[in-house]
Amino acid sequence: MKTSTKEIRAVYDRTNGTCHLCHHKVSLRNYGQLDGRGAWEIDHSRPRANGGTDHGNNLLPACIRCNRRKQMKASRIVRRQNGLVGVPKSKLQIEEEHRQNGWIGAALGGIVGFAAGPLSAAIGGLIGHQVGKVLPVSKS
Repeated sequence: MKTSTKEIRAVYDRTNGTCHLCHHKVSLRNYGQLDGRGAWEIDHSRPRANGGTDHGNNLLPACIRCNRRKQMKASRIVRRQNGLVGVPKSKLQIEEEHRQNGWIGAALGGIVGFAAGPLSAAIGGLIGHQVGKVLPVSKS
């Protein structure tokens, strides 16, 4: 499968530069570099031999070790063998979760601060918003 730099970047971004099989970070610049740190390849989530296509939603980054071991197995089976469920989130998905956490934190901080008065509610809301934005997001 011949891929352009733009296509390689798009596949990398789908999981925020994380192998979809073991959830370890991969390096964008080490695409296809067998000995490079964080080296990776494009994996067909559903192998072409099993009816998978070269369509974008079937292509995910996988570290070379995982991709070679996977062979024709289904991605779900390999992730389950690694004790994982689901594909890592993209950078956009992570940013959206941080925004949502921020608003939830603001609401909770405002409610708690309301007990001490209007100014405390505003301060609590601001603090809650900032804390909510940095809370970790769910893994899958």
